[in-house]
Amino acid sequence: MFALSALSPAFALPATGPGSALYATDAYPGFDAEGEIVSPGRKEPRWFGFIFGPKMDSAPEQMAWCRSLEGERRFSKAIREYDALVREWPFSAEAPVAQRRMADLLLDAGELEDAIAEYRYLLDFYRSQCDYSGVAKLLFMCCEMWRDEGKKFMFYRFANTIDVRRAYEALVLRAPGEAFAPAALLVIAGLREDEDRFDEAVEVYGNLRNIHPGSEAAHEAVFREAAARIKLLDKKGYNLSRCRDTVAFLRQAVELNAADPRAGELREMLEKAKALYEEECWKAARFYDSPTRTKRSAYSALERFLEEHPASSHAAEARARMAELKEGSR
Repeated sequence: MFALSALSPAFALPATGPGSALYATDAYPGFDAEGEIVSPGRKEPRWFGFIFGPKMDSAPEQMAWCRSLEGERRFSKAIREYDALVREWPFSAEAPVAQRRMADLLLDAGELEDAIAEYRYLLDFYRSQCDYSGVAKLLFMCCEMWRDEGKKFMFYRFANTIDVRRAYEALVLRAPGEAFAPAALLVIAGLREDEDRFDEAVEVYGNLRNIHPGSEAAHEAVFREAAARIKLLDKKGYNLSRCRDTVAFLRQAVELNAADPRAGELREMLEKAKALYEEECWKAARFYDSPTRTKRSAYSALERFLEEHPASSHAAEARARMAELKEGSR
């Protein structure tokens, strides 16, 4: 986890910070569709209420009953009865208290996925009746624990990158202005990389730099984004626009991080991207030098190549071909 103290901007883009809104109002590039992350629905009384409904006849009585269950250390039963209270009397003064206690008990029991869902419900439906910021911080802690421990299945744990990432995304959408948001975005981008979704990772890294410039997470994002962009070139094959964008990004990254101990890594990546870009430009120039193209278009393409890459290893070949075209040879 990264400390969130302010640093000098590592790679600042125009800031569009989230302000003080509880929910993010702008799209977050690289996130899943919002409907896949945030789909709150209010709890309703369960069927067969005489079996699964609350034991008592009023919210205050039910709350007292739940407290007594906790006192007897019957925590699983207390969780079910707190849930029944919220479902039966959702607008009572006891409902937000019951919802919070249910989430806390699930967290104490190590049921991270269920605890995350219940804390999220608390923020969705009782935001003005709970410590919103405090609950958001608890949610972040739960997400961190879930990422570290994996998702529990029977008596084993396994990594579930997509569900964990979506938990972080849902949290950022609910609390975009909290101090942990930059660190959460950095984790989301890293999990995208774990899924081999480097395009989305680059989008998240860029958004992090944009809305949280000067944070330590934003500084780290520059280097991670640079590496992700190079992986994209290696993974998806080269194309002119991708190479051009990567070169532009790395040039600015090198310039703004020249004093960083890892600046050499950026320079190495820049040289690799420039070499790939040069090759793509050469392929594009040669594309115009074919029987289906005019001599003028072929000559102009080679001329543009030399203007942009005068020291290229293909320069001599380009000049020779231009001379042939000028003399009228195909």
